[in-house]
Amino acid sequence: MATALLRELSGNAERSAIRPELAAELLAMRSRVFGFLAFDDDRPVGLIMVTEAMALFASGIYGIITELYVVPELRSSGVAKLLVGAAAKLGKRQSWKRLEVGAPRQPTWSRSLAFYLNFGFAEIGPRLYLNLT
Repeated sequence: MATALLRELSGNAERSAIRPELAAELLAMRSRVFGFLAFDDDRPVGLIMVTEAMALFASGIYGIITELYVVPELRSSGVAKLLVGAAAKLGKRQSWKRLEVGAPRQPTWSRSLAFYLNFGFAEIGPRLYLNLT
């Protein structure tokens, strides 16, 4: 699921391969990294990953949706809404102040932005990064 997401976002099969050692490292951080899978019978059809962070601007501990993927044929079927709902419930149990997500590049991913806005997320501006590798 994560490989399919990365392939879709990057458009590059080589850059979308998940390194096993990185997956193991993330799984070892169970107190700060959380994931949910959605299934249709025995078939995985959706994935959400959430990381716990802390910042003054967020008034303490909060969550960041780092990955959200639903297989193309089930998009707009409610799977993503269930996954984000599960992440929000987790955040409430963890006493997070908020849940954030970086919206993908617009207008290419306008459906993603519309989904989050319809869920109740508020826009706070673009997210930027500095590559350190």
